[in-house]
Amino acid sequence: MVKPDGVERGLVGEIIRRFELKGLALVEARMRSVDADLAGEHYAEHRERPFYEELIAFITEGPVMAMVWEGESAVSVARVLIGPTNPAAAPPGTIRGDFGLETTRNLVHGSDSPTSAKREIGLWFGYHPR
Repeated sequence: MVKPDGVERGLVGEIIRRFELKGLALVEARMRSVDADLAGEHYAEHRERPFYEELIAFITEGPVMAMVWEGESAVSVARVLIGPTNPAAAPPGTIRGDFGLETTRNLVHGSDSPTSAKREIGLWFGYHPR
């Protein structure tokens, strides 16, 4: 997903380009606004953390580009392309390393496992992949 800061900065096309150049296939994409309920479901595992409210406020502040990518080892490949959560620690060549400025506004979200990907695709697109 390209988060509100990435959409606002006009980076959706560049982020998609990087995934495509790597060889992943974009199978579904949807630009959408995020309400508090969807945001709460998406970030449910962080509900007890001190930064939870900040996550919800950020993801609901503007539109996001939710996407489904497929390909060999898609989740792990995407995580490498995205880079570490903290852009200051992200190497050049990663999305966060090249464009990120701060940990809380870090441009993109990528599922951390195939199980999370299935759950998140269900939330954002209303179906569960195989």
